[in-house]
Amino acid sequence: MVQLKCLSLSSILGEENFPMKFAVDCMLGKLAKWLKILGFNTLYFSIVEDSHLLALAKKEGRVLLTRDNDLLEKAKDIPSLFIESEDWNTQVAQVLNEFDLWQDIEPNSRCIECNVKLKNLPRSRAKNLVVPFVYDRATAFAICPRCDRVFWQGTHYQDMEFKIEEIMKMKKIKGGKHGKSC
Repeated sequence: MVQLKCLSLSSILGEENFPMKFAVDCMLGKLAKWLKILGFNTLYFSIVEDSHLLALAKKEGRVLLTRDNDLLEKAKDIPSLFIESEDWNTQVAQVLNEFDLWQDIEPNSRCIECNVKLKNLPRSRAKNLVVPFVYDRATAFAICPRCDRVFWQGTHYQDMEFKIEEIMKMKKIKGGKHGKSC
């Protein structure tokens, strides 16, 4: 059963906080990773105290995503969604369906380590930041302005694109969402 707290997100978070931001509990690491890959601002710690996660979610206007009923009970006035499935791609689809975020997907636009929006990196500037093999084969680069990690379409890119396509196939027809709607 989906437990979505029926609070008006725009009234709680304010319009300036959209697009939606998430705080993901430590049970949902793969969900957090894939929300970042899809371009969503997602806060995740592999180890975190419930009180700290809830405080950050409230302070930063984040929606809590959890599979922990006790954490959900503690969330009180924080917009929250109980994640039903143990399967990560079904979890991603649940979040995208529940908050109607399909149109907001921006794949590979966020650092999966720092959660910061990536900046385009001119190929000429990438030359000294990547190994020659990568520089010779890649045509486009991006950089994280926080951790300086460089990204390109490497050998893993096709697999990621395939997984993104599989997620996109899970889009529900509007009005056909499962669970409780507000």
